[in-house]
Amino acid sequence: MNQKPRILYAEDDETLAFLTVDNLLQHQYSVDHFANGALCLQAFQNSVYDLCILDVMLPGLDGFALAQEIRKVNQNIPILFLSAKVMKEDRIKGLRLGADDYLVKPFSIEELVLKIEVFINRSQKRPTAQKAQYHGGNFEFYPEQFMLRQGAEKTVLTQREAELLKYFLDHKNEVLKRDKILTALWGKDDYFLGRSLDVFVSRLRKLFAKDATIKIENLHGIGFKFVEDRSDASL
Repeated sequence: MNQKPRILYAEDDETLAFLTVDNLLQHQYSVDHFANGALCLQAFQNSVYDLCILDVMLPGLDGFALAQEIRKVNQNIPILFLSAKVMKEDRIKGLRLGADDYLVKPFSIEELVLKIEVFINRSQKRPTAQKAQYHGGNFEFYPEQFMLRQGAEKTVLTQREAELLKYFLDHKNEVLKRDKILTALWGKDDYFLGRSLDVFVSRLRKLFAKDATIKIENLHGIGFKFVEDRSDASL
């Protein structure tokens, strides 16, 4: 029998936490819940989890700081933020810190479960048809390991970063509309997901900043184009 996916859940609202844990248990997930950020970090350091769900406003160590510490240990575990903060700046901050997605309270349990299922399935799935390695410019990319190698330097990407980079490489030198990218990676197109996309594109641009052969063009009002100008490179 397959082991239940393990979720690390940080939430200090006792009622919300009870309802959320109860629903996740009904969906056959194993959940470790903590109401304190420091205790949550300690659990993460001592156990293995498949996904983290973090409330932003936590006592002691808040969700943003907690995510930063988690990312120091594991670059590719999916992190989902939950927050009552609705300002786009807060959402963008969370994404910049390494989160993969963001749900604003009050949220639908059905939507939370759907997001969890997407992340867990993507983490566990290893399709045989997937290209195992990409070469181009001055880099090598290994999508299954979420790893980008540039010379002697290795960078472990988050799951979202790896998915976006793979999508760009599979459609290299093509004009990609924003809604097409969002639908392919997130399953839908809306304003806040569009802002999330901008954050992940910005991260990838920084990673390729020293590679003169690679450029991610912003096509105003349309989308993006991942350009490799080395004619002899093939992916």
